[in-house]
Amino acid sequence: MSNINRRDFIKVSGGLLIGLTTGGLSLRARAKEKVDMDNPTVKALKYVHESPKDDQNCANCMHIGGEAGQEWRPCALFQNKLVRSEGWCTAWVKKPG
Repeated sequence: MSNINRRDFIKVSGGLLIGLTTGGLSLRARAKEKVDMDNPTVKALKYVHESPKDDQNCANCMHIGGEAGQEWRPCALFQNKLVRSEGWCTAWVKKPG
């Protein structure tokens, strides 16, 4: 388990709170651009376009929105941005079901 400093924790927590309260429909309507790899939230969550874990990727994470099978989909953690379905970040949580 990696250590996270207070500043990164606040960034991640703020991003999670904003992202989770946005709602799936509005995420689909707003998300049009791919995430910027220089974004502080992207860096804090260590997002990558190619998952380093065989069984974990954005497509099977509970934070993903949009239609299954699309290469780029909206994510509740990165407000108004698209992530790659094959991507991954440290906030990955298995999608229920």
